[in-house]
Amino acid sequence: MIIKAVIFDMYGVIFDSERAVYQCWQELAETHHLEDLDTAYRQCIGVNSAMCRKIFIAHFGADFPFDAYTAEVSKKYHDKYDHGRLPLKPGVRELLSCLKKNQYQIAIASSTRTSVVEQQIADAGLRAFFDVIVGGDMVEKSKPEPDIFLKAADLLHVLPHDAYVIEDSFNGIRAAFSAGTIPIMVPDMMEPDAEMQLKARYIFEDLFGVKELLG
Repeated sequence: MIIKAVIFDMYGVIFDSERAVYQCWQELAETHHLEDLDTAYRQCIGVNSAMCRKIFIAHFGADFPFDAYTAEVSKKYHDKYDHGRLPLKPGVRELLSCLKKNQYQIAIASSTRTSVVEQQIADAGLRAFFDVIVGGDMVEKSKPEPDIFLKAADLLHVLPHDAYVIEDSFNGIRAAFSAGTIPIMVPDMMEPDAEMQLKARYIFEDLFGVKELLG
């Protein structure tokens, strides 16, 4: 069986963004004297804003000003990285070019709002590579639920088991596994544990390893 569909997560897979966002949150934590930011932040990797809100409030308490702090972090982030300044992960262009050359169907399935995904992919000069873009506002349930990958496969007109999913986060791999796709993990800020070893079909250090597999 020849698989001809590949679904990408965006942050931490296409863009080297997880550390950029984390640095903005660290700056906020220092300003507002937040303790133990890491515990909450790491649970938020790979999920949408609504789920992040629940995680932060559960960790810091009901009076945690999530909206105000998120707006502050967002401003820091956009001031630094808007207009094509967000760095790409090594091997992204090479992998996308390889997939396009070999006539793969290509999608993004990101927990971020669709309009933001579209803008950032366009700013990076990558929009022409993608047949489908699915943002977190296009599905009801966030990763680790499988909804976003099922939506992407449906829009690509492929069965889930005929699609690779490239993810960096634990919740992303859980979602890809639950969707019945073929999960490929390229870890970013969190190293794979025993659960990831079980649920990811392949684990590579970088996207060049993915290119060797799929090229």
